[in-house]
Amino acid sequence: MRCFQNMAKLIRSKRLGHPKSYSQSELSHMLGYKNGQFISNVERSLCSIPFKMLRRVSEILDIPLEDLKIAVLKDQEQTINRYLYSSQKRKDNNLLVVDDESDESDERPDKAATHEGDEKKQPKDDDSEEKPQQDYGYNEKKVA
Repeated sequence: MRCFQNMAKLIRSKRLGHPKSYSQSELSHMLGYKNGQFISNVERSLCSIPFKMLRRVSEILDIPLEDLKIAVLKDQEQTINRYLYSSQKRKDNNLLVVDDESDESDERPDKAATHEGDEKKQPKDDDSEEKPQQDYGYNEKKVA
């Protein structure tokens, strides 16, 4: 999974600390997005600012380009490290070693870790009580 946390923290802190205190929707629209949800997604680490937008973000939020570059590079490094060093299983000298030290602290909390073959359990809504199935006359007739 890709990491976008450094960019998320930078954008959120600069947006909230800016003298004009732009809303997420305002900033999204200023960047040319019709959907005001874009900056919300960035700040929740779901995605990052596209490279072609970095200069515009820098101008709007008064962020030095070097700060944006550092955030992007840190996110890239964390993503690469996650793929390279946090493997669950690896072969080492013909032995199968299970690596229990994988760092899940920077995973998104709203996504539970699942393994191949595990079923995802959907949370039940409050009003999703088990309802009796309606009898359409196809089943056996009930005896009174």
